[in-house]
Amino acid sequence: MDGDGRRNATKVPRRLLLLRHAKSDWPGGTEDYERPLAKRGRKAALLIADYLVTKHMKPDLVLVSGARRTRETWAIVESRLTKTAEIRILKTLYDAPAERILALLRDIDPRYREVLVLSHNPGLQEAALLLAGNGEGDALKRLREKFPTAALACILFDVEGWSQIGEGSGYLERFVLPRSLP
Repeated sequence: MDGDGRRNATKVPRRLLLLRHAKSDWPGGTEDYERPLAKRGRKAALLIADYLVTKHMKPDLVLVSGARRTRETWAIVESRLTKTAEIRILKTLYDAPAERILALLRDIDPRYREVLVLSHNPGLQEAALLLAGNGEGDALKRLREKFPTAALACILFDVEGWSQIGEGSGYLERFVLPRSLP
């Protein structure tokens, strides 16, 4: 508190988890929005879910594209988490460009400290590259090359609220690929 009894604004670490949906199948006659996960995708989603648990990453808020493959990926991840998060299924995240993802993030209430966005490429990779001003060198290099299915980018921000995030304001803590997990 300051001398007038008002609370000082303080920066609170925030973590953004950008997760691309797991590998999908494309059965004949199925529209893109309704594509289900492939068997390989279900396995990868489990690996990423277990990774989140072992690293104690527990989102308070989860924003999920309305597409079937993203909803199925989230169902697998959520089944492994012990903490219940607020979940929002958003059709606007389907094929969302980086600018739309950033706008959604900036509108998040500051009470949320760890947010997971489960969406699609190329927007997810572009958002990660836009936000990560610096970070772990090898992770940044791999992120620039490709953002494969079920990959997870973890970006840290030292801000008072999500409205303050912007281009280059984050630190890429890690970039995890399912194939690199045991």
